[in-house]
This record gives sequence, structure tokens and C-alpha cells, in this order.
Amino acid sequence: MSDESPIQAGEPLTIAQAIANLDGEDLGLRGYAAWWLGKFRVNDPAAVTGLIAALKDEADRTPEGGYPLRRGAARALGKLNDLQAVPALIECLGCTDFYVREAAAQSLEMLGDPTCIPHLVQFLTASVGDGKLLPHGADFSQPYDAILEALGTLGATAAVPFIQPFLEHPIPRIQYAGLRSMYQLTQDTVYGDRLVQALTDSDLQVRRALLSDLGAIGYLPAAVPISLAHAENSLKLIALKGILAAQIVLSPCDRLSAGAVEVMQLMDELL
Repeated sequence: MSDESPIQAGEPLTIAQAIANLDGEDLGLRGYAAWWLGKFRVNDPAAVTGLIAALKDEADRTPEGGYPLRRGAARALGKLNDLQAVPALIECLGCTDFYVREAAAQSLEMLGDPTCIPHLVQFLTASVGDGKLLPHGADFSQPYDAILEALGTLGATAAVPFIQPFLEHPIPRIQYAGLRSMYQLTQDTVYGDRLVQALTDSDLQVRRALLSDLGAIGYLPAAVPISLAHAENSLKLIALKGILAAQIVLSPCDRLSAGAVEVMQLMDELL
């Protein structure tokens, strides 16, 4: 390790040291610093500035052309709740690295600034024609699932006509991201029910993703099916926690709603 980053085994990293490491020469330390700042949500102006600068890094490059440090910096910025990062993350949507684009979309969703919506919608409009997916839209060349989920969270109702075709995407998790988004934007139970029905999918990874989707949209009719799904109890509890949070918001000020009580009972049974 260089003298500029004197981290010894077992020695705790400090905020100042992590920020300094972002601009160091040791690529391993730079990547770890980006992860650490995001993990501990270090909302320090110097940390945000350093991570934004890392989004243009050229030194950390894989043989395939990926940018690991950019990916880590993009993920971290979504956790720091600083809208200063939004323009730089929007610029990252044009990066040649698929995973940088994915991380940027996810972080823009977390930051919640609607100014990014037109840039996200462009991915869909470029992949849809006459209300149907174009051939290049029916693959996984773009992080469509992250884009669809972001548009749902951001309340991009104008994007509904471009999201609809993705409900027939050949890749299930992209279909499900579209259903999640459509439910968030329309509150039509047709979309929530399709997600619930998909919990019987034979692929465990798909079921895990569905649990996350149903928890994110707070869909109460999914509570019992979630509790019965063939997946880890820890993941089912996280999904039910999301539904409970939505029910608490809907509860009268003096008591919990019947839905909240039902979800709490289901959670107790899983503990």
C-alpha cells in the first residue's frame, strides 16, 4: 500500500481517509472507499464531490471495458441524499458500461429528483414502436428493469404508454419490473395481482425479486401469498415490512388499520 493510504489490517477507516483514498493511486483502496462511503451513508460535501469526480474515472478499467470504480461511485451517490449528484448520474446513463448505467438509474430513483425522468424515458421510447417492443428492446442490452422501477417510484405517469409494452418482455424480471411500475403509476390491482401470481415461479431468484417488488409497492393483497412463498423467511419479512409501512401510512391516527394488524400477525408467524 502507498504511504498516502496507510491502512493496516484491522485499522478502522476514517471519513477523511476514505475521501482521500478516492483520489489515490491504489485502485483497490479507491473502490473500497466508494463502497464504504455509501455503506455508511457519509453525507459529507467532500465525499459527494469525490464520488462525482470518480464517475469520470478512466484508470479502473476491466479487460472487457467496464468501469468498476464508476459503478461503485454511482451506487454510493444514491445513498447520500445529495441532489448535487443528479446531473452527473444523468450523464452516466450514457456510459458504455451496462452496470454503470444500471447503478445510475437505481441511484436516480433513490434520490427522487424528477428532472431525470425524460432521460430515463428515452431508453423506453428508443425501444418501442407502434406500442410494441422493437427487436432491440426485447433483449437485455439496457438495464430496463432498473429504468422501469425508477420511473414507477418517480411517479412518471406520462411514461405509461412506453412502459406497457415491457409487460410482454421475454425476460421475466423485466416484465415484473414493468408490472411494479404500472401498479405504482396507476394503482390498478390488475398489475399487483399479476405479480402475486408470479410468486409461483419455479426460479428462486425470480421469487426473491418478486418479494422485493411487492414489498416496494406495499400491495396488501400480496401479504398472505408472500408469507406462503417458497423463499427465505428473512426476505419475506422484508417484503412484509414494506407492506406494513404502507398500511401504517393509511391507518387512522388513533389506531392501526386492519391490514396493518394482519401483516404484523403474519410477520410474527415467520419469526
